[in-house]
Amino acid sequence: MRDFRGWTLRAAGAGCVLALSACASLTPPRADAPVAFAPVSSTFEASGRLSVRHGSDALTANFRWHHEGTTDVVDLASPLGQTIARLSGDGGGVSLMSADGRAISAANWRELGERSLEWALPVDGLSYWIQGAPRAGAPFAAEPASDGGPGVLRQDGWTIVYQSFAPDAVGVSRPARMALSYPEIELRLVVDSWR
Repeated sequence: MRDFRGWTLRAAGAGCVLALSACASLTPPRADAPVAFAPVSSTFEASGRLSVRHGSDALTANFRWHHEGTTDVVDLASPLGQTIARLSGDGGGVSLMSADGRAISAANWRELGERSLEWALPVDGLSYWIQGAPRAGAPFAAEPASDGGPGVLRQDGWTIVYQSFAPDAVGVSRPARMALSYPEIELRLVVDSWR
């Protein structure tokens, strides 16, 4: 039997990544049609809910993610509001602090994920994907939704399916529901608030 506290720490990290169905289009868009991506902001705050499944392990949590340049702070809480963990990092290193005070530090998000979760956290990509855009400087494939915005994005081995959008604080259309998958990993995000 797996150590529950160890899994909670690993799942909390997975949930950060973080940071979660919409009606199908009657006429599917062409996969080779151009996609209109949202502009990327260097600063944002998003909050909502997430669920992550890795193999037979699963976690559901609320999240609040503050992103500013190269600095990220993600707070995770249980559906009842109890703190699960805080993930934070910048160019100098990253860390995961659990509610019971245990901490894991690493040089970068990939290393932290491999040490705490046994798979790499896609935080570098997720800070773009959650805004409705591909990560800059890396190859990607995209399929448009019926409105010309992103429907499906594939990058860094992840498949991101955008299910619905809502305006952020300045009126830019941002993802409100999305599902991300990677071999043996499924992450679902519902963004309730953009700032």
